[in-house]
Amino acid sequence: MSRVKRGTHRRDRRRRVLKLTRGYRGMRGKLYRHAKQAVDRALTFAYRDRRNRKRDFRRLWIARINAASRERGLPYAQFAHGLSLAGVGVNRKQLAELAIHDPAAFDALVARARQALDRKASVAA
Repeated sequence: MSRVKRGTHRRDRRRRVLKLTRGYRGMRGKLYRHAKQAVDRALTFAYRDRRNRKRDFRRLWIARINAASRERGLPYAQFAHGLSLAGVGVNRKQLAELAIHDPAAFDALVARARQALDRKASVAA
């Protein structure tokens, strides 16, 4: 049976891992075994947090929309329901941007949501 020599493959793998840990402190940036553990952990967190970032931004946008719509006398849940009744298809990111940078446009959207809610209430009554 032939002998397997790993020369360049092993060295390349170690170099790749140590390159990823450049800037890590102590053994985690110098020794292969510790560096490998640090990279595995870092990549796990990176994978998880790419998904969590989407959650965090959605929460931020909702908080901003809620604050802006409450200033105008309409809580977020009613505002969102009114927009859906009015058929306005603006996503939360754009609503948050409008609330901050274009209050007049946001006022118009609140008015449309309020009209749609009033229309629904009058039909139901």
